[in-house]
Amino acid sequence: MSLNIKFGVSTWLWTSPFNTEAIALFSKIKQMGYDVVEIPGEDPALIDVKKVKEALSEYGLQPGICGAFSTSPDLTHDDSSYHQVSFEYIQSCLDICRDLGARFFCGPMYSAVGKARPVSPEQKKIEWERAVVNLRKVCQMAAERGLEIALEPLNRFESILVNTTEDVSRLLADINHSAAKIMLDGFHMNIEDPDIEKAILLAGDRLIHLQVSEHYRGTPGTGQTRWDAYFRELSAIRY
Repeated sequence: MSLNIKFGVSTWLWTSPFNTEAIALFSKIKQMGYDVVEIPGEDPALIDVKKVKEALSEYGLQPGICGAFSTSPDLTHDDSSYHQVSFEYIQSCLDICRDLGARFFCGPMYSAVGKARPVSPEQKKIEWERAVVNLRKVCQMAAERGLEIALEPLNRFESILVNTTEDVSRLLADINHSAAKIMLDGFHMNIEDPDIEKAILLAGDRLIHLQVSEHYRGTPGTGQTRWDAYFRELSAIRY
């Protein structure tokens, strides 16, 4: 089966944080043969949406917007002021998605990245429920802009909450909103998902974004990743 997949590359390969001057990379990205440029919204204030949109149009590139969730945006924090910081940050990123013509906003937006300390089952349940309630609000924010969100599982060293495709599937079920979808990252999957093929099948048509790299975060084709498995199951779910 032939897959109609759009291939993209993240500007994180060259620079961080993304700012308006990084549009100088778009020519290179187009010459490399990519259809999409993934723009990390590390600091929305650094992005001149008008100039970025003009550059995307000039080089015939489509935008993808992913979030960067450090310690401040945290929808599961005990202090609700962190939730407000999260909502404000996510809203800014959703506005960028809408204004640039991106279809969705992706990332591990349920919690701060690196929040991987040991907690009791009771505390984990509390944080899970906070994520569900707050992400339902995020879904509504996205839907009001005609967008979806793609939630990304992270490995156990970066999150205690959502590590596997099974975890993120359960999170979507609990959120129960049509705007909630799935993003998978092969690097994290290689650590946490026992079977890549079963993980992709489980995500099914809810999978709207897939990041790939080798098992060691290197260039695809230079390591031990089973690309045949990816192709089989992405074909099976008509990704």
